[in-house]
Amino acid sequence: MDILGVFLVALSLSADCLAVSICGSIGMGAALNRAKTIKVAAFFGLFQFGMILAGFLAGSTLTDIIQSFDHWIAFALLALIGGHMIKESFEKEEECEVVDISKGRTLVGLSVATSIDSLAAGLTFALIDVSIVPASVLVGITAFTVTLLGVWLGRRVGDIVGKRAELAGGLVLIGIGLKVLLDGLTR
Repeated sequence: MDILGVFLVALSLSADCLAVSICGSIGMGAALNRAKTIKVAAFFGLFQFGMILAGFLAGSTLTDIIQSFDHWIAFALLALIGGHMIKESFEKEEECEVVDISKGRTLVGLSVATSIDSLAAGLTFALIDVSIVPASVLVGITAFTVTLLGVWLGRRVGDIVGKRAELAGGLVLIGIGLKVLLDGLTR
C-alpha cells in the first residue's frame, strides 16, 4: 500500500475522532479551551498510533500461517470496519452530552473507543506488508489533526458533519479493501 492509501485509511480511522470532538466541543462550549483541546487531540492521536502498532504486531506473528489467503482477511477486516462505520452513519443521532471529554476515565475511554478500529487496521497492515513505523506515525498525526479540526467544526457547524464523516470513512475503507483483494487475487 502506498502513502496515499495509508493516508486514506488514516482519515477513515479518524472519522470517530472527528465525530467525538465535534460532539465534545458542542457540549463543552468555551470550557473546551486550547489546552484541553490539545490534550484530547494528543490522546486520540497516541491511542490511534498505539492500536495500529498493536494490531501490526499481532498480525506479524500470523503472516506466515495465512499468507496464501491474507488478501481475503485484509478485505474482510476493512469491509467490516467500513460497513460498521456506514451503519453507524445511518443510526439515530444521539444528543451530545455535556461531559468534560478532557478528563480522566472519560478521556481514556473515548481514546480507546475512537481507536479500536485501528487495531484491526494494524492487523491488516501486517497482512499486506505496510511499513509500520511511518504508517503508524501518519495515522497518529492524522487523528491528532482531525480531532483539532473536529473541535473547530463543532464550534462552527454543530453536529451535522459527524455522521457524514463516518459514512465517507466507511466507504473509503471498503474501497481500499477491494483494492487489496484485487491486488491479492492478481499476484
